[in-house]
Amino acid sequence: MTFTRLLSRAVLNSRVGSRTMFTSSKPDLNNPNWIRVGLALGSTVFLWGLLFKQHSTDVHEYKVRNGLE
Repeated sequence: MTFTRLLSRAVLNSRVGSRTMFTSSKPDLNNPNWIRVGLALGSTVFLWGLLFKQHSTDVHEYKVRNGLE
């Protein structure tokens, strides 16, 4: 057996072995993790709020610089 065949088998075995390490069980779609859902939604709302606030600040600064206000 050549060295490259031996190495390719080792790489294949390590990929297959590491895949099962992170998925211990399938996620339950009927009972979601509400803490994670709340954190995801809360952070999304917070980021969109910052985006709208920054946009209105930028529009105001643009109008002041160009003498439109």
